[in-house]
Amino acid sequence: MSTIRRAAVLGSPIAHSLSPVLHRAAYAELGLAHWSYDRFDVDEAGLPGFIEGLDASWAGLSLTMPLKRAIIPLLDSVSGTASSVEAVNTVVLTEDGRRVGDNTDIPGMIAALRERGVEKTDSAAVLGAGATASSALAALSEICTGRVTAYVRSRERGDEMRGWGERLGVDVRIADWADAEQALRAPLVIATTPAGTTDALTGAVPTVPGTLFDVLYEPWPTGLAAAWSARGGAVVGGLDLLVHQAVLQVEQMTGCSPAPLAAMRQAGEAALAAR
Repeated sequence: MSTIRRAAVLGSPIAHSLSPVLHRAAYAELGLAHWSYDRFDVDEAGLPGFIEGLDASWAGLSLTMPLKRAIIPLLDSVSGTASSVEAVNTVVLTEDGRRVGDNTDIPGMIAALRERGVEKTDSAAVLGAGATASSALAALSEICTGRVTAYVRSRERGDEMRGWGERLGVDVRIADWADAEQALRAPLVIATTPAGTTDALTGAVPTVPGTLFDVLYEPWPTGLAAAWSARGGAVVGGLDLLVHQAVLQVEQMTGCSPAPLAAMRQAGEAALAAR
């Protein structure tokens, strides 16, 4: 009889998470009938107690907001990728009881762009300055050979992005959100803002746009993504990111590689269509 293995996504709120759909689809495709993947509403105050309560059946955890930084002090080791942005979205629980943290958002972004043919870019623009924007800078540190312009709403956010750029080795220029229409002229635009924030920019999409990476997946398409596609530009969406980072999580937690990207994406698309 196979040993029961457990994994889950933690965060608060968590009911909207697609992670169970993606991971369970992978387990089904890989024949891992003894694996389960659940979701738990856990906030920062409840995280230490939850972690201490895990037994040997647990193989891994996915972390979403607000836990990506709060988990770090509870880990035995953290990968260089996760350390670079001070954010862990993946924890592998080893057989010898160690808790190992990683960040699959960053390589997930790179993989999602590569799937759309973007291997390198000579410049880029980032809309927003939150946690996802720092992951975007980390991804750009590997694929962008020139300057990245970050469009932000406040001087404090600008200082944060400039600091991340220095830490990651990215030449970051800070621009005011009022000039965000100019961002759309970049060969690669990464939108990391909440739903509705970029709707006012739809009329400024260039006649011949480059590539837009909009990290939202619900609602989809965003107004900006729809306008971009209508002009013939390449669009990478939030589901692409979610699937690619989940593929890496499945591989780390189960030891099975490659994880079934197509089956996971299909399950995610079906779940979103049913909402």
